[in-house]
Amino acid sequence: MSNLAQPPSGQVTAPGATDRAPIAPGALEPALRPFGQGTMLPAVAYTSDDVFAWERRHFFAGSWTCVGRVDELRDGGVTQRGLVVGDVPVLLTFPPDRGVRALANTCRHRGHEILPTGGTDTRQALHCPYHAWRYSLSGSLLGAPGFRDVDGFSPSEHGLVRLPAEVWHGWLFVDASAGAAPFTDHVGALDSLVAPYRPSSLVRLARHDYEVAANWKVIAENYHECYHCPLIHPELCRVSPPTSGSNFQLPGAWVGGSMDLRDGAVTMSLDGRSRGVPIEGADPRVVLYVGLFPNLLISLHPDYVMTHLLSPVTPDRTHVECSWYFVSDEIDASYAVSFWDLTNRQDWSACESVQRGLSSPHFVPGPFAPNEDAVHQWVTMVARAYQGIAPHDR
Repeated sequence: MSNLAQPPSGQVTAPGATDRAPIAPGALEPALRPFGQGTMLPAVAYTSDDVFAWERRHFFAGSWTCVGRVDELRDGGVTQRGLVVGDVPVLLTFPPDRGVRALANTCRHRGHEILPTGGTDTRQALHCPYHAWRYSLSGSLLGAPGFRDVDGFSPSEHGLVRLPAEVWHGWLFVDASAGAAPFTDHVGALDSLVAPYRPSSLVRLARHDYEVAANWKVIAENYHECYHCPLIHPELCRVSPPTSGSNFQLPGAWVGGSMDLRDGAVTMSLDGRSRGVPIEGADPRVVLYVGLFPNLLISLHPDYVMTHLLSPVTPDRTHVECSWYFVSDEIDASYAVSFWDLTNRQDWSACESVQRGLSSPHFVPGPFAPNEDAVHQWVTMVARAYQGIAPHDR
């Protein structure tokens, strides 16, 4: 883990500030009750445009949001990439030293984006297409046409705003608010669970992109429970008992637990067999699943790591990037991909049905089943964050 940026003065409100979500406190109170007494979040948390806009600013721009794997973001010789983190335009740059910088994608002259969202470039300098201001890959101003002889104009005072960024096990996280809690507080004890799998050394062999007609939190909540598994995941239940394992209660802005493999199964695949290579140091009988707030779901198997990267599009639509990582690029990944593509699609169908139900005027937040304690942890973390309490402060 490396600290790659020093934050400027914050301009975006981060979780933990006094700005609260546009949800009536009384509507959140049932979700904040202890496990066994609490309920799910109110429907407005999943359907409201106002709540969604607040989440983009406070949860995604105002927290440590995963934007992908560093090696994949710079693939093809890319030196600069434009993207949006929450509702903030961000520019990633990859200087020759193989580091990475996160900069506000806002020219210091008139605010024009240096690159459009989704745009990339391979040049060794940043060029604003509006008035030709030019910056180094570290964000310092190199040239401003017409300003050379302007009294009092100092290029050193007009560099691009630098944003905090952290590389953690190969994944890049950006704090677009420049005001989130320290990253070490955000991940808390999660590092000790993930480190034995050495994700940064693994190779991505497959990626699927899904458009799911459901709120991003519905997807996260579904991920954290197997109460639904016997009804919609018969293939998963053949390799792992749906009531196996236990959930963690450790520091950090994350929720997760474990699942055991059945006797005769060595991984999660349609027949329980592996065509891969065991990850040295990984528990051969357990699959771990963790959700790091707000948008990275990590599934750790004995022989591969799978991630779901959630990108909210609207209150009822989420883009999900699912990736599979293995020890070697010589492995046929289809045994894991086919299993999880089937399981994913079963989940997406259920999540989309939940989203339709949440839009009904008859929806009333329901209780948690006895084995949904991880969902309760997630819901209370979100509900507290709506009230301005940092996600890691639980």
